[in-house]
Amino acid sequence: LTTNAHQHNTNINIDMGTMFRQYQDWEPVVLRKPLAETQAEKRGHSGFSKKTAANVDLRQLENDESDERMTLPTVPKDLRIAIAQARQAKGFSQKELAAKLMIPAKTVQEYEAGRAIPNNALIAKMERNLGCKLPRAK
Repeated sequence: LTTNAHQHNTNINIDMGTMFRQYQDWEPVVLRKPLAETQAEKRGHSGFSKKTAANVDLRQLENDESDERMTLPTVPKDLRIAIAQARQAKGFSQKELAAKLMIPAKTVQEYEAGRAIPNNALIAKMERNLGCKLPRAK
């Protein structure tokens, strides 16, 4: 009885292996970009935004004809002073303000030092948490 059962399972395994082999697809898969994308790339438009995280358009900053150093916009002095004064009036440290805004403390430090790239969405968030109107970056 054991021998017959063993032979029966072996026949099933062979039949299953044959069945799986016949359904395998060995044709190569070729991936190509759609025609519209390749034509846009030839014209110089990749379809991707050329903006930094702070929403600064890099194409406006690029100037191939000039040897001048490329500069990013920084926080204006009136905004730096306004943030620091409003934060101190509320009695917050830079770290406490950063925690309320859910951003790194380094970001608040950079805004007050003038090293950050201004982001109007973050400035609006600061206004709500500090309860005052801050000058916007241009």
